[in-house]
Amino acid sequence: MSFQWPTLLWTLLLLPLLVLLYVWLLRRRKRTTVRLASVAIAKAALGAGPGWRRHVPPLLMLGALGVLLLASARPMAVITLPLSQRTIMLAMDVSGSMRAEDVKPNRLVASQEAAKAFVNALPRDVKVGIVSFAGTAAVVQAPTTSREDIVAAIDRFQLQRATATGSGIILSLATLFPEHDIEIQHITGQRKFPGSNPIGDDPAKPKFTPVEPGSYNSAAIIMLTDGQRTTGPDPLDAAKMAAERGVRVYTVGVGTTQGEVIGFEGWSMRVRLDEATLKEVSSRTLGEYFYAGTAEDLMKVYESLSAKLVVERKETEVTALFAALGALLALVSAGLSVLWFGRVA
Repeated sequence: MSFQWPTLLWTLLLLPLLVLLYVWLLRRRKRTTVRLASVAIAKAALGAGPGWRRHVPPLLMLGALGVLLLASARPMAVITLPLSQRTIMLAMDVSGSMRAEDVKPNRLVASQEAAKAFVNALPRDVKVGIVSFAGTAAVVQAPTTSREDIVAAIDRFQLQRATATGSGIILSLATLFPEHDIEIQHITGQRKFPGSNPIGDDPAKPKFTPVEPGSYNSAAIIMLTDGQRTTGPDPLDAAKMAAERGVRVYTVGVGTTQGEVIGFEGWSMRVRLDEATLKEVSSRTLGEYFYAGTAEDLMKVYESLSAKLVVERKETEVTALFAALGALLALVSAGLSVLWFGRVA
């Protein structure tokens, strides 16, 4: 916890002084008590006395003052809050290796089912966009809150040759930031993301300024892949672009790190998971890497991501909470004093 006005914390030194004042008043009252002839007469005159209850209201009032003095310093705390606006880009591998059956029924179907369950579990106001990548990348669904459109886009996946993991990240960034004029000609054949201004149209437009990695809390990218990059831009260069825009990239590895031989239409190839690169991509962007060796693992990964991506940890002023607690303690103190002694003392 931190404080915006920490110098006001010095006022807490008043609390020990109040304690000393209270002790002095008790002793003074004891000295001025009428001396009676005997203990029996004293008990008859005073009864059992208030005992420990005498000290409860003053103690509560002291706590109230302490909490209110802390509130005056304007405390700040890191708390978890639901995000008011969020866009999640799913960049999903549709290369030929996704037909491997080490993840049942096969990697593609398992990833599709897990992605659809993930989307349906998200709050309805979270936008989701879908990018598929193999040798090239394509936006199969622009960010939307329509779960039906998202699920339909996932069901339309078609397997292709090659694996361009970097292209999936870059096209996801271009979808999130069309105003940044991200060059994607080498990814899709288009010069830039549709809807952005042609290069040079606005010379007065400010240049892109990098931000701190992980600082952009309104969007995230989840990239799922089962293989190594075989074409397209380097995924580490793409990770650098994401880090400069503050976007976290969460990578999900599917399949085996040892590799598996798959065949299709007369050709065969060995495919293996490049965990080292996926871990580096997530590390550079302050995201996280997940490994899913089975369909059940993949479901659990998406459940974990769902919990991570719809909330944010943010430093927030909590003065109002301290003030409310202080007021509550003061009211309880006054209430007990009236209940037990018939006065506020």
